[in-house]
Amino acid sequence: MASTGLVMLLFVVGHMAGNLKMFGGVAADGVYKIDHYAEFLQRIGQDVLGHGNFLWIARIVLLICLVLHFITALQLSRINARARPEGYRAQAYASANPASRSMLYGGLFILCFIIFHILHFTTGTVHFEGFVYGAVYKNVTQGFQVLPIAIFYVLAMASLALHLYHGTWSLFQTFGVDTPSWNGGLRAISKLTAVVLFFGFSSVPLAVLFGFLTPG
Repeated sequence: MASTGLVMLLFVVGHMAGNLKMFGGVAADGVYKIDHYAEFLQRIGQDVLGHGNFLWIARIVLLICLVLHFITALQLSRINARARPEGYRAQAYASANPASRSMLYGGLFILCFIIFHILHFTTGTVHFEGFVYGAVYKNVTQGFQVLPIAIFYVLAMASLALHLYHGTWSLFQTFGVDTPSWNGGLRAISKLTAVVLFFGFSSVPLAVLFGFLTPG
């Protein structure tokens, strides 16, 4: 779980950094910089792999990690259930927080969001606003004109932030990095990662809703 989580965490950080190119405006050739970035991703390794195939390899790796992460989560949940077949009479949380208690259900919500996100901005199946392949700026700004969808994205990012906060902290523990002298700093890093990713991702739909990013 920690290994697949680390792979997906690195992807999420890179994905957020790429998304922020939405605020880069238009390049000298009149094309939005986010669209240039999308084309750059298609060209990675094209001399060896062919145009766009690097992205497909990355998608397959991420899909494998996602499936393994989900299966491992179910296995751990079953192990925990077998360890205590009868629930507590009175539930009291001494060290658990909302992030740790919502990992399973929050993960299921994030899984549903990922499926919707792919159908929304990758295939355009549920875009509803005239999806154009390769026109990232246009698709994003038009897609977030739909208020319920923009709100859904922000809520999904809040759920992702909670998931990543506890997941990053648990990752340090699993890999044996945590020590009593480091725990405070590692927990702060986990919180900072979650907060930065939440605001980084949410900034795009919110900027569209409030008119800072206008439809292309």
